[in-house]
Amino acid sequence: MQFTPNRFLTYTALGCLLYFGHAAFVPIALALLFALVLSSPVEALHRLRVPRGLSAGIILLVALVILASMAELVWAPSQQWFDRAPQAMAIVKQKLHPLAIFATHIEELRTSATAIERGSSAVASVPTAVVSESAPMMLFAATRAAAITTLAFVVVTLFLLAGGPPMLARMTAAFVDDLNSSHVLGLIEKVRREVGRFYVTTGLINLFFGCATAGAMAACGMPTPLLWGAVAGLLNFIPYAGSATTLVILTFVALVSFGGMAHVAAVAGSYLLLATIVGQVVQPLLVGRRLQVNPLLIFLALWFCGIFWGVAGIILATPILLTLKVVAEHTEGAGALRTFLGPNDPTTLLSKLSSLGGRRS
Repeated sequence: MQFTPNRFLTYTALGCLLYFGHAAFVPIALALLFALVLSSPVEALHRLRVPRGLSAGIILLVALVILASMAELVWAPSQQWFDRAPQAMAIVKQKLHPLAIFATHIEELRTSATAIERGSSAVASVPTAVVSESAPMMLFAATRAAAITTLAFVVVTLFLLAGGPPMLARMTAAFVDDLNSSHVLGLIEKVRREVGRFYVTTGLINLFFGCATAGAMAACGMPTPLLWGAVAGLLNFIPYAGSATTLVILTFVALVSFGGMAHVAAVAGSYLLLATIVGQVVQPLLVGRRLQVNPLLIFLALWFCGIFWGVAGIILATPILLTLKVVAEHTEGAGALRTFLGPNDPTTLLSKLSSLGGRRS
């Protein structure tokens, strides 16, 4: 495929559209992911002669209730830790003395800059009044945007689940001929089955991982162990970066909560042990290597999707890569894309090199 100026302009325009139009694309993309995960139970209810619209409403309502219950479970302890953030930072500064000295110098510089700014002009008090007056409007705008995004997400997910394969067949047939439409429908069904199964299995693994983390934190004497179990289970959906982030959070909380470094090491070590068992034993055993992707591509996808779409982009990065891999595995002539997306497997690489050497000879 040649990289022409027209193709460059097309990709640039697409990137700008995805970046500046994130408010419109993010709820649609999240709805597609949610529909992929929930489509299997909806189809199972439909096979039991439950109308597809009713089964879609039931499954979506159950999923939203579960998410709301989890959010309510962790909301109160999360607020407690946010309120304790200044005190926690002070404790960490005392325990990490070199870093505390550096932070103190930064704070002194910030205080000096603030004092100079206050003394430089008396007009500085005017913008403050404007900001305070517009704060309720800003809160209202943020709440309205969140409500509209949530509503769009729920409505699109419900329509996707209620429409199911018949809706996809009509939409596909409207743009391509019969032969290509059957191939596209087959690809969509494979993506739905493979990615949905992957996330359902990963969700169950992360549920048990979160429960095990909560139990380990309770055994170590950590405060609010249910919160840290929920954090570990949710962040574990983000490959590599999620476990590292959880480790940093738990180590920080242990530094704040305990006096001795041995207790901090016990907290970090217990989580590392659980994360290693889940990542190196449980997930390869239950999920397999079929949908594994090159770790470098995962990091790049997390980085660029995070820049484009923020937290939603981080959530969507992995399923986008998995979808591309499923499509590449079931499309003729996509061998290069399969090799590009696949994990680093020395055995496969050596076999391909040997086959190339045999062809040259």
